[in-house]
Amino acid sequence: MIEIEELKDRSETRIFKAVFPNTTNHYDTLFGGTALHLMDEASFICATRFSRKKVVTVSTDKIDFSTPIPQGTIIELVARVHKVGRTSCVVKVAIFMEDMYSYKRNKAVTGLFTFVAVGEDKKPIAIM
Repeated sequence: MIEIEELKDRSETRIFKAVFPNTTNHYDTLFGGTALHLMDEASFICATRFSRKKVVTVSTDKIDFSTPIPQGTIIELVARVHKVGRTSCVVKVAIFMEDMYSYKRNKAVTGLFTFVAVGEDKKPIAIM
């Protein structure tokens, strides 16, 4: 039997993207809605890989946009299961930004996404 900590390690999800003009706001930084979309996608993949069940997003919590992400940078989203309940799990997601032409990298956004496992009837089921 695989331990929960091993499942957390195995399900860690990393996605890389370039910040292009079509994803920025009028300040030429990553649009907050785009960041949330990408974070929800990364956390959904992580929760699915963790549980191997159908999951749905039920809440987001404590999204911190600590540093603007300028156009022309590379971002890495890192999603990892943070907490596990009976029918749900909480995934912590961080967006790191990297300068394209140097090794400068720092954390720009963090957030928590809660998922519930659902059965065919769309009602909650055990996540493990």
